[in-house]
Amino acid sequence: MFKCLSRLLPRCVLSAVPSTSLGRLPRSMERAAVRCVPGEPKLTISLVVDGSHRHMLRDQSEELGKVLARIANSIAKGQGRAKKSKKNKGQQPSEAVEPTVVKLYYNGDVVSEEAVNSDAWQDGSELHIGEVRYSVQRNAPTFTTAELPGSLLAGFPVCPKLQVEFGHLEDCEFTWYKESVADTSPEAGGDMQGQEGGWTVAGSGRVYVPSNLDIGSRLKLHCTPKDGARCGPPKELVSMGTVEAGPGACTFDNRHMYTLKGTDMQTVRVVSYNILADIYAQTELSKTVLYPYCAPYALGLDYRQNLIKKELAGYNADIICLQEVDKGVFTDSLGPALDAYGLDGVFRIKEKQHEGLATFYRRSKLRLLSRHDAVLSEALTSDPIHSALLETVSANTSLKEKILQRSTTLQVSVFEDLTEPSRKICVANTHLYWHPKGGNIRLVQMGVALQHLSHVIREVAPGAPLLFFGDFNSTPNSVGQPVPGSRQPPRLEL
Repeated sequence: MFKCLSRLLPRCVLSAVPSTSLGRLPRSMERAAVRCVPGEPKLTISLVVDGSHRHMLRDQSEELGKVLARIANSIAKGQGRAKKSKKNKGQQPSEAVEPTVVKLYYNGDVVSEEAVNSDAWQDGSELHIGEVRYSVQRNAPTFTTAELPGSLLAGFPVCPKLQVEFGHLEDCEFTWYKESVADTSPEAGGDMQGQEGGWTVAGSGRVYVPSNLDIGSRLKLHCTPKDGARCGPPKELVSMGTVEAGPGACTFDNRHMYTLKGTDMQTVRVVSYNILADIYAQTELSKTVLYPYCAPYALGLDYRQNLIKKELAGYNADIICLQEVDKGVFTDSLGPALDAYGLDGVFRIKEKQHEGLATFYRRSKLRLLSRHDAVLSEALTSDPIHSALLETVSANTSLKEKILQRSTTLQVSVFEDLTEPSRKICVANTHLYWHPKGGNIRLVQMGVALQHLSHVIREVAPGAPLLFFGDFNSTPNSVGQPVPGSRQPPRLEL
């Protein structure tokens, strides 16, 4: 915890500032942002001096006087450069300027220059740089990440990627604007190319759905980070491109008619999808053999992500399990989008791959207790619970080799019901081997997965129900060929 400054005043205060001097402070002050976190050796001070942004990284244990002197010296150097520039241009340099006085005040008193930075820079203190006053905000809510997606389609949600420090996204304020495109028609005065249009308020809230009226316009988001009533520095984000026309009616629109509302607290709605990783969508095989009917733009990641986000959001699901999720898609697209709709997510990448599995859950209903992911080939050879199956598979050298070459992963998450913490649920997600002739491999993979899940439930959440999702690359009638001399995989009893 920070030391209370009041306990430091006997040794910190050099002199009191007359009340008349404080009375002359302007009504609106500049802002100085200070980030000082316990346990970190450094603090940062960010402010604007003479129109230039300054970002100072200092030791928390350093004396305040050194920082103030650094600010004063920096101003003096800037004034010296300006004087030299005037002289080089043949202008008469101004008279010598007195050194700028830099002081820090707290509750109207000067803070001692001997005080260490971590104690000196208190929230609500005032930094005086000459005649300019700065209000110090210590650890104010701040956006550490704020980005708009690259592709904007009419009728599809725009979900910014946001991360806030010292605040909560649910407290933040958001206002959306659309660009008023300048009229370049002859009736409006002919060629007005280069003239900037204005901005009109389009909506509020963390998510904005552009309409057809927004087509051709850029979007701007004004967002203010907050922690309750406490505000931090706002940010403005402007889209790189304009809103484009969407594809019109989608196949999932009819399905959304059945999921217009979320479920009650006693019901869980689940969704599972293989969303096709971008690394597979852009191959020549995908373009010419698997999806020859798809226009190239329809296989583009940005375009597909708009459709995926709208479809998933429209199901109002409590649990969503996805396969073939690119790591960047989870971090930069799906994670932020579904977070805006009340879902948290966990991701497990495949070994030696750029894609993996994602499980999202509604945080108002479920709390993640533990994770028990496994690479199936590694589990088969290293976990004693699979020793019998390993012995059987080892009798077929070719089959064993093919199984051990696979990076198939099982994502396992154990949750508790927030309304009844004693009630647990185990959620599993996987993507089995894809080859049409790989039935035997899938059969063994499923045997390992079921045995692993049985063990997890028995050890971690006895009696918990199991929800097992995935792309099993199988149909209900699929039957793998038994391994010679083997028995059927053990049944999972719950």
